[in-house]
Amino acid sequence: MRNTELFRSTGRAPLRRALLGLLALLYLALGTAVAAAPPTIQEYTLDNGLKLIVRPDHRAPVVVSQVWYKVGSSYEHPGITGISHVLEHMMFQGTENYAPGEMSRIVSRAGGRENAFTSRDYTGYYQMWAADRLPLSFELEAERMRKLVLSKEEFEREVQVVMEERRLRTEDNPIALGMERFNFVAYPASPYRMPVIGWWEDLRAMTVADLQAWYDRYYAPNNAVVVVVGDVEPTDVLALAEKHFGPLQAEPPPPAKPPVALDAIGERRLELQLPAEVPFLAIGYEVPSLATTDEPWKAYALEVLAGVLSGGESALLPSELVRGREMAASVSASYSLATRLDSQFIFAGYPAQGHNLDELETALTDMVARLQKSLVEPERLERVKTQIVADHLYQMDSVYYQAMQIGILETTGIGWQMLENYEQAIQQVSAEQLREVARHYLQPARRTVMHLNPLTQRGAEQ
Repeated sequence: MRNTELFRSTGRAPLRRALLGLLALLYLALGTAVAAAPPTIQEYTLDNGLKLIVRPDHRAPVVVSQVWYKVGSSYEHPGITGISHVLEHMMFQGTENYAPGEMSRIVSRAGGRENAFTSRDYTGYYQMWAADRLPLSFELEAERMRKLVLSKEEFEREVQVVMEERRLRTEDNPIALGMERFNFVAYPASPYRMPVIGWWEDLRAMTVADLQAWYDRYYAPNNAVVVVVGDVEPTDVLALAEKHFGPLQAEPPPPAKPPVALDAIGERRLELQLPAEVPFLAIGYEVPSLATTDEPWKAYALEVLAGVLSGGESALLPSELVRGREMAASVSASYSLATRLDSQFIFAGYPAQGHNLDELETALTDMVARLQKSLVEPERLERVKTQIVADHLYQMDSVYYQAMQIGILETTGIGWQMLENYEQAIQQVSAEQLREVARHYLQPARRTVMHLNPLTQRGAEQ
């Protein structure tokens, strides 16, 4: 039920593609005027430091309420990895005034939906239901923000659940296991090298006392952001927040220490043999995020560059390497600009039958060299930017994704204000800027390469 990572939708479903196409046509015809004037976002800070962000959306009598804590796996250290995720599970296992599972039953009986997620940078909890249920949402979340009961019995059970989750999602998934090893090498000095779900040894050694200390340190109002989007009035939401969250005591967490910055001094390579069905290639380049870049346009250019490479069937990678040369069974490029620390620009793919990982790696290296030398064609660039903006507009049509975007931007240190200029920033990216970020960041010295070979194939070769 609980999510351990947040993945952005790729928009592959036929209905979604059709809607994106319509949005793209409208955007081309009308420019940014296609989007109705966005609702005014209101931000408040309570006396105890809790930040409240409200975005009214009166199209339907529903509301999404989310509580975000500025803590995730990147705040952890070796010995306690996975503790943020385990605590997320324990947040549903009882408080001073509610028995284990009782809050979930209350939400269900009230016609709501709930869930939670843990990532590298944040942990979040949310409910979606009729707008008049918002007081109940605040009552429940305020209760478990400072009154969680961590019982040894429930803890031991939930740790086993997390360990089973790790076995199914990572240990029994060769690609996921390979990418876990990839991250450990690709982030030599960054806490992003640690898995969100934690290492086996740390999960086995974790105690209730560890969890209690983590909860006391980070689950405080001054380390939280409450995001509400839906059929509400900001002043009413503020009054509710003052009533339920206002009395809670602040507990200033220790400042997060910045990770050690290492100069890129050379390529790193992994050769793995795992029980996979087919070979897999991953190439990652160290790049900044919007939170860490010295100039914001560079992050937006990297976002557009990923779209040029794999944003739809007409993008360079699928059109040239999958359908054109038939070298790859599938191949993609990805980049996340909304992270708290430096990120990775990642190529990933499977070679087609009759081709191998070395050939696919060479083809991708050649593609990078081409982007560093030549400008992307104007028609392709405009099409990609329109697709990115259309996808953004489509997601922002959902009250849930409005809240998600606000929460991510706040907890990564970027700020929700980025939403107001995202479309313009994307449209301003030029072909020259794409070439510049390719030249500066997609360099061998910043690269990590992973070859994942199936055990059976490697055995046959020997």
